[in-house]
Amino acid sequence: MAKNKQSDKVSWSETWTRTMRGYRIWWKVNPQLIIAPALAALVEGLTPFVGIFLSARIINQIAGPRDPQVLTQLVAAALVSAALLTLLNAALTRWKNAAQASVWYQDKKIYADKLFSLDFRLMDDPHIHELRSAIWQNNNWSSWGLRRLLWNVDPIVKSLMTIAGAVALTVSLFTLSVPATGGALTVLNNPLFLLPVVAVMILVTVIAPLAANKASSYWTKCTEDVKMGNRYGMFFMWEMPSKPRALDVRMYRQDKVCKTMISRVNLFGRIEKFGRGAMGGFGALSGAISQVFTGIAYIFVCLKAWGGAFGVGSVTQYVASITALSGGVSDLIRYMGDYRANAAFLRTTFEFLDTPNEMYQGSLTVEKRSDKKYEIEFRDVSFQYPGSETYALRHVSLKFTIGQRLAVVGMNGSGKTTFIKLLCRLYDPSEGEILLNGINIRKYSYEEYMSIFSVVFQDFQLLSFGLGQNVAAQIRYDAKKAAGCLEAAGFGGRISEMPQGLETCLYKDFDEKGVDVSGGEAQKIALARALYKDAAFIILDEPTAALDPIAEFEVYSRMNEIVGGKTAVFISHRLSSCRFCQNIAVFHEGEVVQRGSHEELVADETGKYHELWHAQAQYYQA
Repeated sequence: MAKNKQSDKVSWSETWTRTMRGYRIWWKVNPQLIIAPALAALVEGLTPFVGIFLSARIINQIAGPRDPQVLTQLVAAALVSAALLTLLNAALTRWKNAAQASVWYQDKKIYADKLFSLDFRLMDDPHIHELRSAIWQNNNWSSWGLRRLLWNVDPIVKSLMTIAGAVALTVSLFTLSVPATGGALTVLNNPLFLLPVVAVMILVTVIAPLAANKASSYWTKCTEDVKMGNRYGMFFMWEMPSKPRALDVRMYRQDKVCKTMISRVNLFGRIEKFGRGAMGGFGALSGAISQVFTGIAYIFVCLKAWGGAFGVGSVTQYVASITALSGGVSDLIRYMGDYRANAAFLRTTFEFLDTPNEMYQGSLTVEKRSDKKYEIEFRDVSFQYPGSETYALRHVSLKFTIGQRLAVVGMNGSGKTTFIKLLCRLYDPSEGEILLNGINIRKYSYEEYMSIFSVVFQDFQLLSFGLGQNVAAQIRYDAKKAAGCLEAAGFGGRISEMPQGLETCLYKDFDEKGVDVSGGEAQKIALARALYKDAAFIILDEPTAALDPIAEFEVYSRMNEIVGGKTAVFISHRLSSCRFCQNIAVFHEGEVVQRGSHEELVADETGKYHELWHAQAQYYQA
C-alpha cells in the first residue's frame, strides 16, 4: 500500500508551488479552462456593486434634492448598465460552460498521456497501480487533485472582485464624518473609536472562514476511510455493467455480491461522528460569527447615518458593500484553505506524473535493409517481473534469422509471452542481453527498433473506429492495401457484407450503426493489422487460443503462406502451428529445454515436446 500522502501536513509554500504547477498544466492543456471562468467571475463579482452604487444615488436623490434631470440620468444609467452587464454575463457564462464541458475528458487525457509515455514494465509495478487508484478515487470522491483547481478559479476570482468592489464603495464610510449637529455620535469620528471597530470586524471576518476550514479539514482526514468503499462503488457502477462481464453478472447475479460488499463498508462512519462533534461545532461557529459581523456592520452604519454623516441611500450602499466585503474575505480565506487541503492530494498526482522512465533509450538507427536481413540472438537471458522473487525466464539462449519460422511452444506459464515481451523490448532482461545483427538492442532507437515488429497478442484489442482504421492503426490509410491485408487474413468475403465497407465502424460505442464482429472475425482483423504494418518480424502470440485446434492450425497455415520471406514467430501452448516451422523452441518453467524441427523433437521420446505432442495427438490425427 502506498503511503497516505493526504494525512501529512502541507505548508503554504508547498501549497503555492503545487497549485501553480497544476495551473500551468491546465494552461498547457487548454488556456480557456482558466481564462473563461476567470473573466466570467470577474464580471459577475463586480456587477452587483454597479447596481448598489447607482441605487444609493437614486435613493439619495429621492430623499433629498429630487432633481428630475439627475434622477432620469441615474435611472437610465442603472437600466443600461444592468442590461449590458446581464448580456456580458450571459456571453461569458456560455463560454465558460462550453470550455468546462471538456474538463472530464481533458483530465483523463493528462493521465492517459502519462501512461502511454511510461515504460511498459512500470504498468506492472504495484506502486504505480496504487497511485493511479488513489488519484482516481480522490478525483471521483470530491474532485480532489488537478480538477479541483479548475473549480476554484471561479470562486477565487469572484471573491477578489467582491473585495475590490466592496472596498471601493466602503472607504467613504470611514472617511465621512458625523457633523457637529450629531451630538454624542461625533465620537464615531474619533480614530480611537474607529480602530477597535475595524479590528473587531477584521477579526470576525477572519475567524469565520478559519472555523469553516477547520470543519472541512475533517473530510481530508477521512480519505482512507472511504477508499475501499469508493473502490467497491465504482467497480459496481462502471465494471459490473461492462460488456465483458455482462453475461456472468446476469447468470450468477454477481450484482448481489457487489451490493453486499458495499453494504459492509461504512463509507461515512467517521464523518458522521465528526459531524456530530468537532466538525459540526466548527461549522456552527463559522455561521454564528458571520452573523455577528453582519450585526456590527448594521449598527455602525445606522449610527453614522443617524448622526448625519450621509443620507439614507448611502445606508443601503454601505450595508450591502461592507457585508459583501466580509463575505468576499471569508470566501477568499476559505478557498485558500481548500487549496491547502487540495495540495495534499496533488502530492499523489505529481508523484505519478513525475514517475521517471528507467529503460535506456538508445540512439543508433536500425539499418533499413531492402532485403530485411536481420538476426536476433538471445544470449543467456534471464528475467524477473517487477516485485517478483521468481524468474519468468532463466538462461535463455537462442538465435534466429530472417525468413525462418520459429515456433515457441510450451505449457501455460512456461515463459512464452515473456519471451516475446523481451524480444519486442517491452521489458529489458534482468540478466544477459538481446542482440540485433550483433548489437545490443538497448543501443538502438527505441521507436525504430519497435518498428520492425508486428505482433498479434493473445489479448489483442480492436477499437470502436472504422474497419480500415483498425487495420492500418491510423486515421488515414491506404484503402487498397487494407483490403488486401484483410483478404489475405481470410476476412475478404466479410467486407462486402459491411454496410460501408472499410468505413464501417466496429462496435456501437460511437456509431449506432456500428457492426459487432465475432471473436474469429476480430482475430482475422488483428492478423490483417499485423500484415498492414509490413514489418520484418511477424509474431503471433496465441491470438487463436479461443479457437479449436483444427481452426487454429488453419489460421497458422494461412499465415505461413502470407508472411512469405519475413520472419514469423508462432507462440502456442498447442502444437498445431509447429509442423511447418524449421525451428521449434520448447519452453518449460522459464527455460528452453529443447530445440529442433518437428520431426526431430517428436522422435525424442524422453523430451517435453514428445510428451506434449502425444497428449494432444487426438486433435491432430485427422
